[in-house]
Amino acid sequence: MNGKMGLWMTSALVVGTIIGAAIFMLPVALAPLGWNMVVGWFVSGMGAVCIAFSLARCSRFGGEGIQANIERQFGPTIGFLVAWAFWVSNWVAQASVALAAASTMMFIRPEFGGGVLVVPVAIAWVVLLTGINAIGVRASGGFSIITVAIKILPLLAVIGLFVERGVRGGHFVPLVNAPINVANLGTATALTFFALTGFENATAPVSKVEDPERTITRALLGGTFFAALLFLAAGTAIELLLPSATVIASPAPFADAIMARWGPMAGSLAAFAITISAVGCLNCLILGTGELGYSMALRGDLPTVMARTKGLNTPVNSQLVGSGLTILLLLANSSRTTANLYTFIILLSTAAVIVLYFVGAMAAWKAGSKASARAVIAAALIFSIFAMYGTGLEPDLWCLVLLVAGLSIRTVVRRFHSRSWRGAIASLQVNPATRTE
Repeated sequence: MNGKMGLWMTSALVVGTIIGAAIFMLPVALAPLGWNMVVGWFVSGMGAVCIAFSLARCSRFGGEGIQANIERQFGPTIGFLVAWAFWVSNWVAQASVALAAASTMMFIRPEFGGGVLVVPVAIAWVVLLTGINAIGVRASGGFSIITVAIKILPLLAVIGLFVERGVRGGHFVPLVNAPINVANLGTATALTFFALTGFENATAPVSKVEDPERTITRALLGGTFFAALLFLAAGTAIELLLPSATVIASPAPFADAIMARWGPMAGSLAAFAITISAVGCLNCLILGTGELGYSMALRGDLPTVMARTKGLNTPVNSQLVGSGLTILLLLANSSRTTANLYTFIILLSTAAVIVLYFVGAMAAWKAGSKASARAVIAAALIFSIFAMYGTGLEPDLWCLVLLVAGLSIRTVVRRFHSRSWRGAIASLQVNPATRTE
């Protein structure tokens, strides 16, 4: 044993980071789109596989992760923008996962106040899990592994219900009669694609993966394909099992479907499983967001205060910054309904992470590949552009504003850094960041 991750461990990492909380809340946003939702799952699944292939090609460059590999192709400024977009996507995604955890709690215990307290409860989860992460990585490590099986159970249960109803010749609920057009398909693709993000975590330092060129490629493609197929089946099944009005108004559609078949106790257990899944995902996101901000601060791209650690080398300040931004995002949009708030947040997170995917695919293209590989990379680039269109003008403009803000902050920070400080941080090892949803 050489202590490195093999194919099964790397594949588990891919699947575990993709299956977060988004799939359990997405039916609320997808229900009004009708059959566009089914096509969106298929298109986003194929697009995710193509992007996963492109990022796997980047992993062949070596280095300390995706930022270092992109820097090798496009220089430090583009590398920073990609890392910044990755960081923004993370703390924005934290808001969506916190909302999912809060919404499923409302299903279990209605006395929490329904939609009125969704945002306050979501903020409470962010604060609590930030405190846990501040203790150190060992306090949060391992929890995500336990939740992987819990995450899959509600999905398999709903697929089982769909098959059971079909075998018995039962009635399926018709989907909303929404026109199938470019605008609706774009929105459906962007929404479904958000649920599939997270596979980029497998492009972490290749030195920790055995035979990285083969292992990462196979794990990314296999794990992403499995998750896409599972989401297509479960996401379609839930929309055909419940009326669209019920789905749109539900804080936990999967729990509603399970409760309708097996009773309130089963529904509560399903909602509890989804809550645990969301909490585990949020826990890992806070950890990853803190590490990514810490990494950029060590490079001299973000304020020095974010590079300071406490206890067991824990970047508490960086964690606090990321969680603080998550809370501000929730408060700034608290006037929206839960469904609209969740939709806006996941579209903004998707718009930010697409920057990483697009530039990563460009880096793989620039590095040179065979014609067959370039065809897949070209498909990834085209899909990224379409997904960016699908996110809509408002999230795209906010993403652009955040990218400009990142460059401005980097310029100011570098101007105020002394040469001695830069020399000191250059000698430190930059910890690679990780992301899970």
